[in-house]
Amino acid sequence: MERRKKKKRQWSKEEVRALRQHLNLTQVKLAEELGTRQQTISEWEKGMYRPRGASATLLSIVAERSGFTYKAEEKHDESN
Repeated sequence: MERRKKKKRQWSKEEVRALRQHLNLTQVKLAEELGTRQQTISEWEKGMYRPRGASATLLSIVAERSGFTYKAEEKHDESN
């Protein structure tokens, strides 16, 4: 059986933080759920590194199953 390859989602620091907040988890708890270190979550949220490989796939699965959709907040010009 042939599987279609989906383009892997590139997780930005804002998306990682937004997903964690959507799940109502601390960095420590999200790290426990993903089987990684809290420092790794922190580094993703600071933009030092991006999730890749299995971590990126797992984040995408968690996001899909939790109904997470990321929408960047629009910056409003308040000088008018």
